Amino acid sequence: MAWNQPGNNGQDRDPWGSSNNQGGNSGGNKGGRDKGPPDLDDIFRKLSKKLGGLGGGKNNNNDNSGGQRSSGRGGRRLVGIVAVAAVVVWAASGFYTIKEAERGAVTRFGKFDHLVEPGLNWKPTFIDQVRAVNVEAVRELAASGVMLTSDENVVRVEMNVQYRVTNPERYLFAVVNADDSLRQATDSALRGVIGRSTMDRILTEGRTVVRSETQRELEETIRPYDMGITLLDVNFQAARPPEEVKAAFDDAIAARENREQYVREAEAYANEVQPRANGQAQRILEEARAYKARTVLEAQGEVARFAKLLPEYKAAPEITRERLYIETMERVLSQTRKVLVNDKGNNLMVLPLDQLMRGGNAGTPGTNTQDSSSNSLLRLPPASNNSNDRASSSSSFSPENIMDQRRANAQRNDTQREGRE
Repeated sequence: MAWNQPGNNGQDRDPWGSSNNQGGNSGGNKGGRDKGPPDLDDIFRKLSKKLGGLGGGKNNNNDNSGGQRSSGRGGRRLVGIVAVAAVVVWAASGFYTIKEAERGAVTRFGKFDHLVEPGLNWKPTFIDQVRAVNVEAVRELAASGVMLTSDENVVRVEMNVQYRVTNPERYLFAVVNADDSLRQATDSALRGVIGRSTMDRILTEGRTVVRSETQRELEETIRPYDMGITLLDVNFQAARPPEEVKAAFDDAIAARENREQYVREAEAYANEVQPRANGQAQRILEEARAYKARTVLEAQGEVARFAKLLPEYKAAPEITRERLYIETMERVLSQTRKVLVNDKGNNLMVLPLDQLMRGGNAGTPGTNTQDSSSNSLLRLPPASNNSNDRASSSSSFSPENIMDQRRANAQRNDTQREGRE
């Protein structure tokens, strides 16, 4: 719809309800389309009248002073509504929630004020600010780098630090950035420990020592700053030489492992052989002690026997010699199985009964045992010229008979000597 209807029939009405015939209203459009834009004062006045009508006031188009008063009241009411709406929005924007694992650090105009527990809370917007800090989560910090050892070797080390925030106030405001400060302290402590250790120790058996020393030095470094952080664990993840010399270090490690293997094998062999050698040595010592004791006792027995025999020998040397001879022959001949025969020709024959017995046991048909035995007879000169021995030359006797005769002759000689005395 156009602003003005064409012709005078439409009375050149504008959208604000004014016409050319209303000359008493200074705010109307007095010339139709050619009279210019509508008056803004008139527009605001009409809007104020409408707001005043909603509030229970009365409109009087002919009274200018009353219109101005109603316009002032409507403006104040509008400002109040806007202010109330702004206060409601400001109050609603102050509600916030802190999670169960978090604590809220409240700052008022940039200065720390207090801590907030988990739950629904409210703060005055633009006055207080809240920073939530998780105090239950375990945080991790990785540190790595190429470092120089005490023996002037280069090694690449990786370490992982686990920690937890225990004091949100100190964590946020003690230092500029607690995580970055902890990272720098970890790098410093790790480099200090690596610089005091040799490369072989770091790569082999010294890993646990490096871990414990790094954790202790890191705790001593961060203690003066009181950053609200508690260290949970320090893990020494990896330590390896640079890639340029890795092959040589692998060979060195393999050689060290082979050496340890050979040492263990040698120790096992020593543990197996040494007890056996100790047992053999102990057995030899015991046998030597036993031989010593036996020899000493036998020598003492011989000495005692000789001491008892010496007075008898001094009293009767011939009889003693005879007895010694008889006892010796008895001891010697008791171990043989031969038979002595004294024939009429004053020859002493020896019959090898052991050969005869072996021949009889292993004889073959047609073999004459007597012929084989007669060929083995030995002719010995006569043992004595005594008439008693010649009288018994035709008889055969055993060594026991000879010993008996010897004893009888010795007793007879003793009897005769005693008679002469």
